[in-house]
Amino acid sequence: MLGPLEYIVIGFAGNRFDGSIAREIERVVENGTIRLVDIVFVGKDADGNAVILELDNKDDPRFAPFAALLGDRMALLTPEDLEHVASELPVDTSGMVMLFEHRWAEHIKEAMAAAGGFLVARSVIPPEVLEALSEELESHMAAVAARSA
Repeated sequence: MLGPLEYIVIGFAGNRFDGSIAREIERVVENGTIRLVDIVFVGKDADGNAVILELDNKDDPRFAPFAALLGDRMALLTPEDLEHVASELPVDTSGMVMLFEHRWAEHIKEAMAAAGGFLVARSVIPPEVLEALSEELESHMAAVAARSA
């Protein structure tokens, strides 16, 4: 049974995807944090034309670092899913679409079910909100430190 699934799209302006992000993805897969269910590359050229490429494309060196990550892949993203993602990309942008399972949450999910519990809500806090919050916390900490001095 699959655990909580999530997909993200990591964008690269100017279609400057080089594959170097594979090292960090491999690290979180190897340490059991996530299980990679599907990973696909999408892009939109300067004329607005969409392209969809599986990362097992052997002819493109940008995808070579992902070879070790592709063995367990289940390819659950549909052509319709990928066409939708590509249509949402800005012009002259590429995106890596990752569908992954939150392996860290498997036991929590089992314990929740065994206790008769269920997930009521889940949300991801946008980076812009986290950045603003960090700035507020830094200001607050500086004010506290100034009062203590």
